[in-house]
Amino acid sequence: MKQLTKAEEEVMQVLWKLKKCNVASVIAELPEPKPAYNTISTIVRILESKGFVAHQQEGKGYLYYPLVKKADYSHQSLHKLAEGYFQGSFKSMVSFFMKKNDISLSELETILKEIKKEEK
Repeated sequence: MKQLTKAEEEVMQVLWKLKKCNVASVIAELPEPKPAYNTISTIVRILESKGFVAHQQEGKGYLYYPLVKKADYSHQSLHKLAEGYFQGSFKSMVSFFMKKNDISLSELETILKEIKKEEK
């Protein structure tokens, strides 16, 4: 799976949220200052060429929808992060966030409980 740029990820976040929408709806969900219509239209077409998005015709325009699930992309991105910065070790990655106080002990306990649930 290809990696997305920050702008492409931002558009994908909107598409995952709305499920199916036109370019104007994507723009409406983005923060100020709003990007130009042509900018978002170009990003959506790039996402289509990368296989992340498809469209269907509606009237004179198009509705766009994600082909890649958010969970699948998140999983791949997390693995890439672990490989690139933590030599593929999730233990090192979690340890890093614990040391930087980005994860509290209670959050870590919650994560461990979720992992144990998944193992059953």
